[in-house]
Amino acid sequence: MKVTLIYDNEVYERGLKADWGFSCLVEVENAPRILFDTGANGSILLHNMEKLNITPDSIDEVFISHAHFDHTGGLSDFLRVNKMVKVYIPTSFSKPAGAKEVIRVKDPLQIQENIFSTGELKGIEQSLVVKTRKGLVVIAGCSHPGVRDILKSASKSGKVYALIGGLHGFNEFDLLKSLSLICPCHCTQFKSEIIDLYPEKCVKGGAGKIIELNS
Repeated sequence: MKVTLIYDNEVYERGLKADWGFSCLVEVENAPRILFDTGANGSILLHNMEKLNITPDSIDEVFISHAHFDHTGGLSDFLRVNKMVKVYIPTSFSKPAGAKEVIRVKDPLQIQENIFSTGELKGIEQSLVVKTRKGLVVIAGCSHPGVRDILKSASKSGKVYALIGGLHGFNEFDLLKSLSLICPCHCTQFKSEIIDLYPEKCVKGGAGKIIELNS
């Protein structure tokens, strides 16, 4: 499994652009390539994708975590260059124009073999869950429903190994003790505190960061 951060508040790789928002490419062996969220600005999203040698037409599916602009702002520009994708949206998000297929997600849903949605938790946000040999990898947009509820929902499919994405104002740091990898990105308010508490588990984010896990 490979996760490439495309859009983030800071830059990991020179030549990319930072902006308030989040997007990443999720690649799992023998599964469609999934674009998780689309950042706030389509031109920045497409610029960073080009610099990372990620062609829009190589992406099969788009997964939108929640309706906020910093996660959906690049979607219309992306769909202008790739209309052949299947888009998974929470029910609280308006149906986007231009996609080949749009699937509204309310309840937990298996998207592909070993790839799941937590369902739209608290009526606002879904997270992506990938089952690997090491455990579950959870990718969150902003964690508005709360990290506790996200991990609880994901844990129905097994033991959570990694958490990647925006954690917003999350401060129940003990919940991270059982995890083996944490990559706090985007809106994570207490990023430095998490890194200080779990330096051996934390992976620095930023646009261009690539996280590879044995799937």
